[in-house]
Amino acid sequence: MKRVVSLLVVCVAALLFAQSNSSKYQPALILGVKEHQGPIPDSIREKMKDSSAAHYDVSIRLKSNNAEYVLLYTPPPGRYGFQFTKGMDRLVLVESDTVTMNDVAGRSITVPILSQTPGRQ
Repeated sequence: MKRVVSLLVVCVAALLFAQSNSSKYQPALILGVKEHQGPIPDSIREKMKDSSAAHYDVSIRLKSNNAEYVLLYTPPPGRYGFQFTKGMDRLVLVESDTVTMNDVAGRSITVPILSQTPGRQ
C-alpha cells in the first residue's frame, strides 16, 4: 500500500512540475492588419534583418483578459495571405516584448510588440 501511495505522489509531482514549465499559449482574435505608418522604434529596428521591407501592424485581443496588442509583422519575401486574417482566432504566446504565433501556413513566427493596452474584464 505504501508503494502505491508513493508512486501516486511521484506521478502527481511530475505532472505539476511539467505543467509549470510549459508555455502558456492562449487564444486571441486578430482585430486588423494594416500597413505600418511612421517610424519603427529604434529598439525594434536594431533587431531587424531588413528594415526596408514592408511592415504591417497586426492588432490582436486576448480572449482570456481582453488585453490588446499591436504587433509589427514583417513578412518574408513572397509570403502573402496574412492581410486577410482579420477576424480569425490564433493561439499566441505573449512574452515581455514579443508574441509568438503561427502564420497562415502554420509556421511559428515571433513578432515584436509595438504597443499594448491592459485588458478590461
